[in-house]
Amino acid sequence: MDTKVSTDLDSFEKQIEAIFGGCRPEPGQAKEFFDQFRLRMLYYRCAMKEVQTKIEVLNEEFSLRFDRNPISGVYSRLKDGKSIFEKMRRKSLEISLENMEEHIYDIAGIRVICPFLDDVYDLERALLEQDDITLVKRKDYIKKPKSNGYRSLHLVVAVPIFLSGGKRLVKVELQIRTIAMDSWASLEHQLRYKKEFCLTQNTERELKRCAELSAELDSRMEMLRQNIIGD
Repeated sequence: MDTKVSTDLDSFEKQIEAIFGGCRPEPGQAKEFFDQFRLRMLYYRCAMKEVQTKIEVLNEEFSLRFDRNPISGVYSRLKDGKSIFEKMRRKSLEISLENMEEHIYDIAGIRVICPFLDDVYDLERALLEQDDITLVKRKDYIKKPKSNGYRSLHLVVAVPIFLSGGKRLVKVELQIRTIAMDSWASLEHQLRYKKEFCLTQNTERELKRCAELSAELDSRMEMLRQNIIGD
């Protein structure tokens, strides 16, 4: 996933113009906004690294205790300015850095892939037991899937980062899912966003059926794991 943040001021000024309805920013206004935006993105990048490190440490501990890896992959991404401001506009929010920090929860995102269903909730529990992690929002799309069949556990957590000016709490979104859930989500995304095709109702039903089969696979594999390993 891309973690690059654009640093081209001219390009960013054009983005601001487009976002603010074609109004040209006052001289110096765009640069000040741009500088403050880059600082905020530094916060998010640091917070993302903090959470990634926590996940890696837990993975090493679990590997030692249970002689297997409960995490098969960790992927991160940082939204770019255009995506952030477009989402704010869709939410009918005034474009400001304050609204960005307060209302946009997925600027820093981490996706964690686990082999088995129980691993998802074990990882959640281990993370949230840490006293410097604060749960902001939780949506369990595993127990209550979306209408299209999508399943994943979504957590928004606030984590402290330590800067020269002191401590700051920054939000990071976590999506924790099994290999089967991730495979379905990745393939569904590729099919849904093919620009030259429009999904029919039959295709939508088939995709949902595939999600149900994926859920059945997770359930059967979890039972096998418990029968064989027993942890």
